[in-house]
Formats: sequence, structure tokens, C-alpha cells
Amino acid sequence: MLYFLEKKINGKLNMTYEEIANATGYHPKYLLRMKKKYLTKGISLEHGNKNRKPSRAITPEEERKIIDLYRRSNASIRKFSQFYQRRSYSCIYNTLKKNGLIS
Repeated sequence: MLYFLEKKINGKLNMTYEEIANATGYHPKYLLRMKKKYLTKGISLEHGNKNRKPSRAITPEEERKIIDLYRRSNASIRKFSQFYQRRSYSCIYNTLKKNGLIS
């Protein structure tokens, strides 16, 4: 929707707001409200968290700890993930795979 609005505002789109509403499924009044917010810099076309690391992402220290613990254990990945309950199985699996400990 914002793609169409930006093109329409910049004069690069020859569709009416009714046609944009039909194409996107939004009501024409909502499109006009979004246009007003866009022109007054109330909204941006870029997500606010772009280029930020997720808050629940695994830290390099914890990744090293998982790798060290797994190297010292004789357990399978499933048993190891049950032992190390702070992260999910998929997180542990992806960490180990990324570091070449499993194939």
C-alpha cells in the first residue's frame, strides 16, 4: 500500500485512489489519511527496527559456551538441548551446524 502511495504522491503512478484501494484492499479514506501522515512525516516507509539485532538473538559468548559444552559432552543434540534448557533445540542445532560440529 505504501509503495502505491509513494508512487502516486511522486507522480509516477496514474491510478486513482479508488483504483489503489481496490488493488490493495484498503478503504480510500484510509489511503488519504496515510497520504497525509506520509506528507507530514508522521510515518516512514522504512521499518523502525531495520538493521538492528533481534533482542532475543544469541550472543557470541553464549554461542561459545554452547560449543564448548557440546564438545565436552558425549550426548546427542536432542539430549544436549534438553540439558541446556535456556535455548530451543533449533537454536542449538543451528549454532552447532554453523560452527561445523554437525553435518
